[in-house]
Amino acid sequence: MVTEKYLPTNTSNQPAWKPERNKKLPKIECPAHRIWRKTNGPDQSNPYNSLYIYIHTPLSAAISLQASSSTAACHFFIPKLDAMCGILAVFGCVDCSQAKRARIIELSRRLRHRGPDWSGLHSEDDCYLAHQRLAIVDPASGDQPLYNEDKTIIVTVNGEIYNHKALREQLKSHTFNTGSDCEVIAHLYEEYGEDFVHMLDGMFSFVLLDTRDKSYIAARDAIGITPLYMGWGLDGSVWFASEMKALSDDCEQFMSFLPGHIYSSKTGGLRRWYNPPWFSESIPSTPYDPLVLRHAFEKAVTKRLMTDVPFGVLLSGGLDSSLVAAVASRHLVDSEAYCQWGSQLHTFCIGLKGSPDLVAAREVADYLGTRHHEFYFTVQEGIDALEEVIYHVETYDVTTIRASTPMFLMSRKIKSLGVKMVLSGEGSDEIFGGYLYFHKAPNKEEFHEETCRKIKNLHLYDCLRANKSTSAWGLEARVPFLDKEFIDVAMSIDPKWKMIQRDIGRIEKWVLRNAFDDEEKPYLPKHILYRQKEQFSDGVGYSWIDGLKDHANKQVTDSMLANANFVYPENTPTTKEAYYYRKIFEKFFPKNAARLTVPGGPSVACSTAKAVEWDASWSKNLDPSGRAALGVHTAAYEDAPDTK
Repeated sequence: MVTEKYLPTNTSNQPAWKPERNKKLPKIECPAHRIWRKTNGPDQSNPYNSLYIYIHTPLSAAISLQASSSTAACHFFIPKLDAMCGILAVFGCVDCSQAKRARIIELSRRLRHRGPDWSGLHSEDDCYLAHQRLAIVDPASGDQPLYNEDKTIIVTVNGEIYNHKALREQLKSHTFNTGSDCEVIAHLYEEYGEDFVHMLDGMFSFVLLDTRDKSYIAARDAIGITPLYMGWGLDGSVWFASEMKALSDDCEQFMSFLPGHIYSSKTGGLRRWYNPPWFSESIPSTPYDPLVLRHAFEKAVTKRLMTDVPFGVLLSGGLDSSLVAAVASRHLVDSEAYCQWGSQLHTFCIGLKGSPDLVAAREVADYLGTRHHEFYFTVQEGIDALEEVIYHVETYDVTTIRASTPMFLMSRKIKSLGVKMVLSGEGSDEIFGGYLYFHKAPNKEEFHEETCRKIKNLHLYDCLRANKSTSAWGLEARVPFLDKEFIDVAMSIDPKWKMIQRDIGRIEKWVLRNAFDDEEKPYLPKHILYRQKEQFSDGVGYSWIDGLKDHANKQVTDSMLANANFVYPENTPTTKEAYYYRKIFEKFFPKNAARLTVPGGPSVACSTAKAVEWDASWSKNLDPSGRAALGVHTAAYEDAPDTK
């Protein structure tokens, strides 16, 4: 069983009075779920009152959260282990019977793990819009689908719109029926037609139906932080869903909806709405300004503190997650979240006992004064979870599965504590060339082009992992590094500043490290700020990947691998580990369309196939682990690993 350790940390930056831990509070009986009464601390003059929430599950005993005195007397939490919003929409059904409606409801339930707080369905002749909601903002009244004033516009959304308050100011002539951040989408469509998506600042996938002319649109955020699939039925119907499992059985063909695109039924095609200069223009030439970069990231983090539910930070102890935690901790007191949840940040880490991440995360948590939670797992527990992981994450990509498994296990533990939202550090390595293979980039042009390729493919790898591993258990992951404004700032920097130059002390992601290297008010300890990159699947413990390979070697014979090209002609697995994952994937998703949603090609230390050409020796050492970067990683493989 995955075990948890609660770590008391340095709380010198917290109020002098601290609530007594593990104190059982007066209970109020409620037929639907358990709730706990807020009580004041022993020092009534202190501005912080204590709100303890005890969630009785097999995974955890309790979590304590500080709350301001303005907090309502009681907060209700349903202790379920379900997940982030899920949407399903179908247009142009030939069969509009009750049986079809029942089928749509059945398929929507496959997404219930994404949204346990509410289920909604709108049917309009041959159109259906279903929604499974996880309430993060306005839990009481933000149920979906959402409507405009006369209910001629219906929208179902998976995501968060961080600038919804500013957008409401532009829509003063409209009447809002809920406090949901996503309701602005319906009214923006009324005002601007289809040309409004660029106005949204957030992570989102949505489908909108205009009943006045039976037209519809679907759109996905700039980078693809939230998942979306599009499919086509034999009856001519068009489908959209947050996860492949909701449409793969009923659609003849389907695909991953492209990030930064909008689909319009009026034109019958996709078009790009997100087209920043760095996508297509020549190599950027903007000089590096550390303060501009720092302020852009701080803004990205603080806007993601918009929440009406308990939250925390996934802290691996690496640069990216540590910076997220440091900035969140520093700016929490100025955020909306502070008013409800207090000034002490919760942080979470998982690993095999003694793993690099656990050690580093513990040190960062102590430095920042967070309330830190460590979770341990064994190699066997990870192996036992592989089928569930592949079913939820919907991929057979080796790197993604290696990293998704510990994240999946950790998310279950976090949700059991009553937490619904976490901040995470995905995206930095793609933007700044943080993967160790970037040490071999021959020039700034190829360095920049590779970062562009990596960002454009994030929706197939890290975004997919971060979203689906967490949403499998009712947890929403927010990723500040993938903030649209921050990316535009970071990707406009002349890539010569991002290049790794050991001779002058510039290691990977030097521009980011340097931006937060503040001598007067340090964000992090120096050795953490300059810690070498560890991929998440490595950092949780090197024996994790080794254990996966050993297990796969026992499950897949030499003969099976030798004939892999006949069994799996598309994206043929080249290692026993890849073959093993592919076999599990095909059990859940047997159609060829599902296979094609997963990219293929050679990779070293998470490189694209193009970057493998940077070093001739890499063609003999094709493993996505960071330790495959021979001569770079401090714990690199001494020899090319066994590829069987």
